[in-house]
Amino acid sequence: MSPAIPADHVPPTPVEELDVHSADGIRLHVEIHGQPAAPTVLLAHGWTCSTAFWAPVIRRLADRYRVVAYDQRGHGRSELPPSRLRYSTRALAEDLSAVLTRTVPEGERAVLVGHSMGGMTIMAAGGRPEVAGRTAAAVLVSTGPSDLVAELRVLPDAVRAPRLRRLLHRRLLRSRLPLGPVGPVSRAALKYATMGPGSPADQVEATARIVHACPTAVRASWAGVLDVLDVRAGLARLAAPTAVVVGTDDRMTPPVHSHRMVAALSDPQGLLLLPGVGHMAPLERPVEVAAEIDRMAAAHLAATRLPSQQRSLTA
Repeated sequence: MSPAIPADHVPPTPVEELDVHSADGIRLHVEIHGQPAAPTVLLAHGWTCSTAFWAPVIRRLADRYRVVAYDQRGHGRSELPPSRLRYSTRALAEDLSAVLTRTVPEGERAVLVGHSMGGMTIMAAGGRPEVAGRTAAAVLVSTGPSDLVAELRVLPDAVRAPRLRRLLHRRLLRSRLPLGPVGPVSRAALKYATMGPGSPADQVEATARIVHACPTAVRASWAGVLDVLDVRAGLARLAAPTAVVVGTDDRMTPPVHSHRMVAALSDPQGLLLLPGVGHMAPLERPVEVAAEIDRMAAAHLAATRLPSQQRSLTA
């Protein structure tokens, strides 16, 4: 029998849901949680995930923030792109821009939080005026700006030849094999590749259900983008105060990426290392991740929104 997922990992009911269209017309599913009149935190999830990924973090922020979460194109309830040409770092940046413009009124700013591909999204949008003007601060979680295949640590150390490691990692990343139903083997493989060794069975189950829900074609198409990803130019243009979070046991985006990002940021606000944590830090350690978001929001967001901005955004 499959383990039950933790109560705080069950997705909360949003107070509002929106459809936002990106620059190329792709429809994005957006959820708003928490306090409508409070400062805004915007969450961008990673590869093969969805808004459900943020459930335990949303639950820890919703009492004092307006929390916006959206499904990346092809994921969750967002529209499936009609061709591989619609998968790119430019598309990621344009999607973030569209969501931010729709959900954060002009003159207000939000804290942007991105996990994995969500962090790459924030970096890809670095320097865009419409994004910079609405960004108070950023938190980059378990992510990297380039050389993802070269730094992957999924294969055992026994495979030492650099060229062979890259080849095998690339084939693993871009595999089009369907994940199939969640079972003991898939749980074990997912835990090994994406979570810390101490992750309990119920957290692994929650993660597996989210990842297995991603369509195979979407997973493979985004893998092609991640294979050649390079958003270092956007990272250098990211002017907002930015904090970085990573687990010490992250095999997908190891801490070497986080150290490089901190060195490249124009306004670094610290590097939080989570001992024993893998790639899924917001699911594995939601308390610490939410606390870091709260720290950045408290330092860089206004205490209240303007009365004229306390309105529904569906109008």
